Amino acid sequence: MATRKSKAKTGRLTYATPALEKGLDILELLAKQPAGLTKSQIARELDRTVSEVFRMLVCLEQRGYISQAQRDEYALTLKMFKMVQEHPPTERLIAEALPVMHRFAQASLQSCHLGVIENGRVVILAQVNAPTATGFYVKLGSTMDVMEASTGYVVLSHQSDVQRQNTLAEWTRVTGRKVPANLREHLARIRRKGYEERDSYQVRGVVNISFPIFDDRGSAISALTTPYIRHIETQTSQKDVTLELRRSAEEITAAIGGRVKDTISLARKS
Repeated sequence: MATRKSKAKTGRLTYATPALEKGLDILELLAKQPAGLTKSQIARELDRTVSEVFRMLVCLEQRGYISQAQRDEYALTLKMFKMVQEHPPTERLIAEALPVMHRFAQASLQSCHLGVIENGRVVILAQVNAPTATGFYVKLGSTMDVMEASTGYVVLSHQSDVQRQNTLAEWTRVTGRKVPANLREHLARIRRKGYEERDSYQVRGVVNISFPIFDDRGSAISALTTPYIRHIETQTSQKDVTLELRRSAEEITAAIGGRVKDTISLARKS
């Protein structure tokens, strides 16, 4: 049977795969709906009939990508997240990072998380709690807007020009928003310093400290971040935590065969 060809917005030749597109549309929709949606709601959101989405839902449920909860609502399972973690480069990154992250948490009494940029959003791949009775942490597996997370800015600032353009193009496609006018200056400041240290973009009283993790070409593939909070009875200062986090990021970079850029060396003198 002949396959219908079409031109995508990018001008590249593509092949129409309506069944696959329906399934992916459902997964992408449910990714934004943690409470789940019914068949009728899914059909309405995707501007399709219930009969069109029904077969897709049955297939996705049988393959374990979605599950049906109470009130006939469908929601994503953790299968895709597990697949990401099992992907060889990601699996190695997590395996090398976790022991270092645990040592950082013990030394600094702060939580930390490892994030990457995927499909225009920051995804938290690994997370370690602080060994204290109280603290602040970012939930494992959670996602957030690239422009609302230090992880996103730090990775962007240390990507190659081509990688950054591709990431921003994907972010624009997903969000439908324009790139902030001051983004170039913001990323340049982070690049000069080597890392970001500033008040949280989302939570008052928290200071984000974030260092890049590099691959063998010296391009950032993720970032190690601590949402720093000041404990009244601790002797560990914010500067101490920053230095410990830098050492941890460099240790992870070395463990995966990455190359630390000169900008991180400059950060040692700040």
